[in-house]
Amino acid sequence: MQAQELQTLLTEELPGCEVEVRSEGSHYDILVIGEMFDGLRPVQKQQAVYKVLNPLITSGSIHAVNIRTHTPAEWQALNN
Repeated sequence: MQAQELQTLLTEELPGCEVEVRSEGSHYDILVIGEMFDGLRPVQKQQAVYKVLNPLITSGSIHAVNIRTHTPAEWQALNN
C-alpha cells in the first residue's frame, strides 16, 4: 500500500483530522491531528487510529506503524 492511499483512507475514516503518512517499505509513520482526540488518553487516541489500520495489519499490507496523535492545540504547543 502506498503512503498516499493510506493517507486517503485515514482522512476518510477520521473526519475532520489532518493526516500525514510517510512510508519506507511496509513501515509507516503516521501523524493525525484532530479535535476528536480532545479529552482522550494517549492509548485511546492510538486505538482510534488502529481501528482503521487493523484490517491492513491483519492482511499484511502494513507491517509496522509509528502513530503520533495530537489535538490542534497540542500540535501547536509542540511546534512553538
